[in-house]
Amino acid sequence: MEAAVEPGNLAGVRHIVLVLSGKGGVGKSTISTELALALRHAGKKVGILDVDLCGPSIPRMLRAQGRAVHQGDSGWVPVFVDREQSISLMSVGFLLEQPDEAVVWRGPKKNALIKQFVSDVAWGQLDYLLVDTPPGTSDEHMAVVDALRPHSPLGALVVTTPQAVSVGDVRRELTFCRKVGLRVIGLVENMSGFVCPHCSECTNVFSKGGGEELARHAGVPFLGSVPLDPELTRSLEDGRDFIQDFPDSPAFPALSSIAQKILSETPAGLS
Repeated sequence: MEAAVEPGNLAGVRHIVLVLSGKGGVGKSTISTELALALRHAGKKVGILDVDLCGPSIPRMLRAQGRAVHQGDSGWVPVFVDREQSISLMSVGFLLEQPDEAVVWRGPKKNALIKQFVSDVAWGQLDYLLVDTPPGTSDEHMAVVDALRPHSPLGALVVTTPQAVSVGDVRRELTFCRKVGLRVIGLVENMSGFVCPHCSECTNVFSKGGGEELARHAGVPFLGSVPLDPELTRSLEDGRDFIQDFPDSPAFPALSSIAQKILSETPAGLS
């Protein structure tokens, strides 16, 4: 009989959500960042674990570049990105000597760091831990799922863009989730259209409706479509709080609705 796994540094984390996609460049880090901000504005304490080891972009999106993690009594102390300490972040970006330094590691070293991130970061009390993953279905994803499995993650949020190439790759990501026994909370279609800031006309730059159709065929919930939005892009580049600063933006209601659907997925009695 196997011994029970000690909860350790994840003991105070109520819900774990993995953000996945089979395709690079679909906006997983953007969705992870904006979901964290939306959950914070809903009164939740949120952590972000950035395990995209070769492309750690979230420190810049949250204006946390150049910050340092330090060792505490219980392990690495994550970086708090706001004054209220309601969003904490751990990323390989904090461990690099230079922000443009490339991570040229083989699989075993990457997997070892992912396991260390899961076990050795002292998150404290969190309502949600969002895990931003690299694209694909590689051994890094297996390392993340295996390390988090004993802690009963709430499930996966899968991100796609509308065009057929992306939808095909994300279909394989859904197959990955089924094979490893990871529940899919829902699918988000990012970059679903460009809303003109002058006339409000929506132009479908990358086709239309591929994410919603995929969700219907796969039998998973469709959580919403996030349009291309210049204000969202600027807020990410400047490290601003989009949810707070741009409530009239076309992307705001979509992101807020996705956050509310994540909140509603919380099992009864655990929220």
